[in-house]
Amino acid sequence: MDEKYTDALIRDFSDARFQAAFRRYFTELGLTVRDWDGLWREMNAEGDNTAYLRTGPDGETVGFLQFRPIQFTSWFFEETCAFIREFWVAPEARGRGHGSALLALAEARFLESGIHTAILTTDTAADFYARHGYVRDAGCRAKNGDDVYVKRLG
Repeated sequence: MDEKYTDALIRDFSDARFQAAFRRYFTELGLTVRDWDGLWREMNAEGDNTAYLRTGPDGETVGFLQFRPIQFTSWFFEETCAFIREFWVAPEARGRGHGSALLALAEARFLESGIHTAILTTDTAADFYARHGYVRDAGCRAKNGDDVYVKRLG
């Protein structure tokens, strides 16, 4: 990657660049959203959603990774994990290291925040996550039925 890419931290999901990328992502997945404005309000209202948005030298969006802390508790233990909610790289930018760069950026932020476990679900990119140290966790079940992957950080 010789070109200059910019990674912006997004906490306000009314950001037009994020919204355009997210719409592209959902279109690619064949998902329909009836109330986009409601979705953006919901993302903001949750208060702890964050994303990295990567743009190229011409300002075009290359991809994003959206995450939030999620707390698991039992009667004796608790752990805060980083839940990777949504992750997308534009088809024309795939295979050029952008996904790896976004993932590394997010993982570094998790560690800086004192979070040492990342968790996600996927039905499309299991090999990508495995290459980056994520392991399928057969003991954890996602409500949507997708496989769960976990990585212990640092």
